[in-house]
Amino acid sequence: MDVGLFDFDLPEDRIALRPVSPRDAARMLVVRPDAAEPFADRGVRDLVSLLRPGDALVLNDTRVIPSRLYGRRVRGEASARIEIMLHKREAADRWLAFARPAKKLALGETIVFGTGAASNACELGSLHAEIIGKGEGGEVELRFAFSGPVLDEQIARLGELPLPPYIAGKRPTDEADAHDYQTIHAREDGAVAAPTAGLHFTPELFAALDARGISRHFVTLHVGAGTFLPVKAEDTREHRMHAEWGSVSAAAADALNAVKARGGRIVAVGTTALRLLESAAGEDGVVQPFSGDTAIFITPGYRFRAVDILMTNFHLPRSTLFMLVSAFCGLDIMKCAYAHAIAQEYRFYSYGDSSLLFRAGLDG
Repeated sequence: MDVGLFDFDLPEDRIALRPVSPRDAARMLVVRPDAAEPFADRGVRDLVSLLRPGDALVLNDTRVIPSRLYGRRVRGEASARIEIMLHKREAADRWLAFARPAKKLALGETIVFGTGAASNACELGSLHAEIIGKGEGGEVELRFAFSGPVLDEQIARLGELPLPPYIAGKRPTDEADAHDYQTIHAREDGAVAAPTAGLHFTPELFAALDARGISRHFVTLHVGAGTFLPVKAEDTREHRMHAEWGSVSAAAADALNAVKARGGRIVAVGTTALRLLESAAGEDGVVQPFSGDTAIFITPGYRFRAVDILMTNFHLPRSTLFMLVSAFCGLDIMKCAYAHAIAQEYRFYSYGDSSLLFRAGLDG
């Protein structure tokens, strides 16, 4: 498909730079493609009444790590400043990352982070990484001098929380972001971007959903920095998705299949949870245990297997995520939904408002 079909104009002042407080006070646009009145302006707290007893929420429990690192490229006596954005762990001591600037980086070169980054010396408190691979778009593979938990500790010590570029370009990261850019149910370290639909939940909202008889299940997808990359191709068939690691436990798969068997609906909280469930589901819609990489790319024409309802924030124009929601509800409906949201002054992107999308053709 022509990527231009997924373009729209968004005023700059609609990009949220801070979340609302409390988290569940955000607005939520309800989209029912098959209804006579497809749009309804509600709030996140209305999720309790919009879902039915027996429905199941599926949330991503990944935890964001401080994955933006600043260092220096060392080449003999010369050095140059480098910014690294980790995006996918490959081994105990290896990460794929995006480097800036990357053009002059060469295989075998060393990048020094921390105290030693100020000089070519190997100093206490520094972290060294060797460039062992180069890909397209500034992607590099790094092999660190440490591995496993020790490397994790060093990254946590030296790294910076990776706010999305549309926020980081307008204000610096601060202490509030350490709380705001993490879901309350985050527990599995590994993401370099938050599963932002989950940012709206509070203990009070979870309690209200429990009382309503709506179950809650967790899966893990370590969101990569590729989620921020623009689609540069003119045709969706030419776009390459970056792989992300995910896991659906046998217990979660069994529970979700039981929900469907009883007539309940699967509600994915975020596009990350949806992509993982769709990767784990067979042609018959049965969710299987899953552990591994997924690079699923969902565009209009895709037949959804597992997910009935999607709770998600508002996405960038020409992005793979806007393509996904257009596949879920229909391109024309989603273009109208986003025009409605802009006109009604909804707040967009990671710290913005939410939407609740009912899959096109879903009964009830």
